[in-house]
Amino acid sequence: MSQNDKPSLLDRIGNAAFLAVIRLAGLLPYDKRIPAVGWLFSSVLAPVAGWRGRVRDNLALARPDLGADEVKALTRQVPDNTGRSVAEIYSGDEFTRRIHEADPLEGPGLQALEEAFESQRPVIIACAHFGNYDAMRAALSGRGYPVGALYRPMNNEAFNRHYIPAITAIAEPLFPRGRAGLASMLRFLKGGGWLALGFDQYDRHSPELRFFDLPSRTVLTPAELALRYDALLIPVHGIRQPDGLSFRVHVGSPIPEGEPAEMMQALNDDLEMLVRQNMGQWFWVHRRWK
Repeated sequence: MSQNDKPSLLDRIGNAAFLAVIRLAGLLPYDKRIPAVGWLFSSVLAPVAGWRGRVRDNLALARPDLGADEVKALTRQVPDNTGRSVAEIYSGDEFTRRIHEADPLEGPGLQALEEAFESQRPVIIACAHFGNYDAMRAALSGRGYPVGALYRPMNNEAFNRHYIPAITAIAEPLFPRGRAGLASMLRFLKGGGWLALGFDQYDRHSPELRFFDLPSRTVLTPAELALRYDALLIPVHGIRQPDGLSFRVHVGSPIPEGEPAEMMQALNDDLEMLVRQNMGQWFWVHRRWK
């Protein structure tokens, strides 16, 4: 790393604080550690970072029918789920072993996944910031499926030094956003690999589709890649269970081939249905509507 790439003092302080929390949490047994970090995110980080206000603003747009008590509960549930997910990522083998032993894959698209694996057909896994994204990756890799993922390195380089190894340990390969990562990703897909791609963030360069019956710009990339490489396009989401520790990994119905916008609208509709059933598990902090 050159001198110019050295993390700033603020980045190093923030990273040191994060690592201190994770290391202290690591002293707790797993079933105490995960809810403890969830509580920390909900009670300490969310108010400081302004997350509660963003959750309220988004709910006012998408779910104006909710009562004040329901909104208040969600301003706590959303960061709690996020904190639990972070703690799970940094629990390494404890997390992945639990997922592998439970083998939580289920849903109407599971047979289509198995057939794609047998025929070495590429798969585009459409996923979202819902439940725990890495529970999905762990469940698929636990069955021996060749699941890779595209990721965006964090702006804090000091954080990347431990974050990237942590997510790589759950399942690999991982491909960083950028020219080199894209080239490797496409070679992997052409060779019959499975690629997890998110689709639930606002993208100003993309067309307006609908999400919660509101206009929201949605990437077409998952559908376009599926059409280009004759890949199965299928939604897969890790749904946190009421105990706060275990998961169902739901494999939705494959998306029929069609126009890319129609295919992505079907994914938006599928995700909306899932979010409505589990409101506290989607990351309502995103600026999904602008």
